[in-house]
Amino acid sequence: MKASLILLAHSLKRVRMLVLAMAALLAVFQIFLIVVARSIQTSGSFEQLGDLMPPFVREMMGPSFAGLMSFSGIVCLGYFHLAVMGSLVGLSIAVGTMITSEIETGFVDLILARPLARHWLITRSILLMVLCSIGVLAMMMTSTWVGLKWLAPRDVAWPSARLILSLVLNLAVLMLCWNAIAMAIGSASRRRSVASGLAGLLSLSMFLLDYVARAWAPAEQIAWLSPFRYYSPFDLVMGNALPVKNILVLGGVAGLAFGLSYVFFSRRDISH
Repeated sequence: MKASLILLAHSLKRVRMLVLAMAALLAVFQIFLIVVARSIQTSGSFEQLGDLMPPFVREMMGPSFAGLMSFSGIVCLGYFHLAVMGSLVGLSIAVGTMITSEIETGFVDLILARPLARHWLITRSILLMVLCSIGVLAMMMTSTWVGLKWLAPRDVAWPSARLILSLVLNLAVLMLCWNAIAMAIGSASRRRSVASGLAGLLSLSMFLLDYVARAWAPAEQIAWLSPFRYYSPFDLVMGNALPVKNILVLGGVAGLAFGLSYVFFSRRDISH
């Protein structure tokens, strides 16, 4: 157990600069969105901004469009903006394919020369992702609340704590899902570049599938295959509760992919 904790601490040290830099950038982005929302609110331009949106954007977003075109909606955008989701999914893939890098460099040979079972390397990677996601998302939430208290107009409604927590929980499970998929691919790959490339292409394909399905009815028939289909920020912004189905599906995919990671890694040849 002590060796496992030492390995986890070593892994945290390796990724700390990436995680801290990403957390800082996303925290600043939350402040920036609050500044933008305050500027629009004080100028009374939300209605004008909505009129500038193309009709197909309004149709694709449906009733949630009105909720997004508000102070609260702009603040919440920091948890499902494309740049934010892309960054966090990228972080998940990077952490998930760390095991492939360790095999490629021969680091795993050194670790397993000690009395440490193979499965601890996968368990370490899962714990590492959990800690990284908690750190980044906690920094984002802290920045949101500090920014609201510091910059929000006094007469405007803030997004509720329940809404922010629902967005964060759904986003955290989405990150865990893609981390597990990347780890399963990485556990069966010989090169990290191949594993991360495949995971990245798969995530992009699934995102585009979900995006197209929202605007093109025939794609709806296979949209359920995309994990992004089970991240529903617009519904949450409209005041709906976080669907339990979304958490169960994303959690189920993560659990299955983590299980495959254990199987693939336990059976593979780690020589390089």
